[in-house]
Amino acid sequence: MLPRPFRTPTNNSDPKKGERQMEPATATLLPSDRPAGGRVFILRHSLAVRILHWVNFITLTIMLMSGLQIFNAHPALYWGATSHFSRPILSMGAMEDDQGHTWGVTTVGSHTFVTTGVFGWSKGSEGTYTDRGFPTWATLPGPRWLAMGRAWHFFFAWILVINGALYVTLGILSGHIRRDLWLTRVDWRRLGHTFIEHVRLRFPKGDEARRYNGIQKLAYLFVIFIVAPLIVLTGLTMSPTMDAGWPWLLWLFDGRQSARTIHFICAMTFLGFFVVHIAMVILSGVWNNVRSMITGRYAIETPARASHE
Repeated sequence: MLPRPFRTPTNNSDPKKGERQMEPATATLLPSDRPAGGRVFILRHSLAVRILHWVNFITLTIMLMSGLQIFNAHPALYWGATSHFSRPILSMGAMEDDQGHTWGVTTVGSHTFVTTGVFGWSKGSEGTYTDRGFPTWATLPGPRWLAMGRAWHFFFAWILVINGALYVTLGILSGHIRRDLWLTRVDWRRLGHTFIEHVRLRFPKGDEARRYNGIQKLAYLFVIFIVAPLIVLTGLTMSPTMDAGWPWLLWLFDGRQSARTIHFICAMTFLGFFVVHIAMVILSGVWNNVRSMITGRYAIETPARASHE
């Protein structure tokens, strides 16, 4: 809990009289704070959180790109235990028109979109157009290489699980999740206001910048406790070996093809989270945010400085 703003007594010999003339301070300081140049550098991220964050960033980037390489082996999604090739939920491919021109097309349900150059028909590593789901620059490896993509994906899946388990365990033991991520009643009441402020690109300053707001907390909790477990469990469901040992996985996700579709949706949710997260980092101050995740120190403006700007 943050301490209340302190007051500085006036130069009055009468303590009681001086107490009545106290003026509120312009900033709230914690023992770990470092005031400098009209700003206060707070300790926002512990060493453990910073290490786990960067490991997670690298791991998820590799897993996403290698996962798209695996997806390209059959760029279509279905629901249920089997693949109904005539009724995919989503598909990417190429088609040729009456004039002999080839187009990339993406089909979502009953709607078809031309996506030439990005999905379905794009330039390969040799510079020529080829029939593939996601383009070369989005997959790892770039060229069509399913075996290597699977090797990368499965290896880093172990790192993701171990890293995630460490984060949750340390977060519970240290109180980080309860203290920094769990929503308070005030957070719930101010969700609408916080959302509007984000849309208007008005970011918190002063003491409000010390902690995550309700929108941030909801996003982190959703990714950590819903999306991450789902993507791991659906990944296991796609393995025949795991299905033999844990047949309840197939029942839980209504078949292997359903699990593959949910897995893909979770991966795209991670991607969306990354895009929004990076956009907020850029808009709210690149160096300040990056520095806080490297050194742990995040600079907040004091009310006195903010009033002059």
